[in-house]
Amino acid sequence: MLAVLVPTVFMTAIGILLLVIGERHGTPLVAGVLVLTFCGSGITGYILVSIFVTKGASLARVQNDFTSAVSHELRTPVTSIRLLIESLKGNRLTDTERDQVLSLLARETDRLEELVGRVLELSRLESGSHVYARERVEIRDVVDEAVAAFDALTLINPTKITTELEPGLVVTGDKATLVRAIANLLTNAWKYSGPEKRISIEARGAGRWVEIVVRDNGIGIEPGEQKSIYEQFKRGRAAVDSGAPGIGLGLAFVRTIVRGHRGKLDLTSHPGETAFRIRLKRRREPERAPTRTLVPS
Repeated sequence: MLAVLVPTVFMTAIGILLLVIGERHGTPLVAGVLVLTFCGSGITGYILVSIFVTKGASLARVQNDFTSAVSHELRTPVTSIRLLIESLKGNRLTDTERDQVLSLLARETDRLEELVGRVLELSRLESGSHVYARERVEIRDVVDEAVAAFDALTLINPTKITTELEPGLVVTGDKATLVRAIANLLTNAWKYSGPEKRISIEARGAGRWVEIVVRDNGIGIEPGEQKSIYEQFKRGRAAVDSGAPGIGLGLAFVRTIVRGHRGKLDLTSHPGETAFRIRLKRRREPERAPTRTLVPS
């Protein structure tokens, strides 16, 4: 890049000098114009190369981080499975101990299968190979199904979800993935809030947008971490310190699904309250023609 930039700057100076001489002595200005045009092309090429090199380095760093994170997350269940298999060798366990080991082995296998499945699903969504449905979706139905999915996942500690939904909110989108996004936000709110959990969902119209807000009274997310938590396998420091289970894929799913619907996702957070807001384009419903009542003559 320096080999392009240094001669270009030098030639630019020559071009400007030619233009000045041409104006004072009446000599043709074509040479100066051509030199400046050439220099402009060189500078443009330098800028484009810089952009592509920077993006390439950024992409390589993201790929390395992803590979490292996946390897780290896979290592734990794989190591557990190997140790459990080693304990089964030699036939030195009692029947009770063998049953316990087999139960643990099945659990770790399920954990590994779930992790691989979630990574593959997220990769499919982010690569664009998933085709989002474009159908009429009522927000109330999305919220109801998300709450039902959340209730099924939290049977060990059922939590009431407070809802405040404006009637008549409709968007165009993929209902199944929208339900998944809301359910992920509810699950995160449940994991990272204390014993006295207060979780709510609000939905309202805002001009041409529909806003869905999931709010909780949890530990909060530090300002410096509020952008990185959407990356795969990224968790806030407070979330890790709390000991709550998780591998850092939930918010990556939410962001990918919202982007797939050309929506927006943001959050406000401080200790004691976190609110994730999803904004989706509101569907324009055709106006119904007024009905006429026939009056008998």
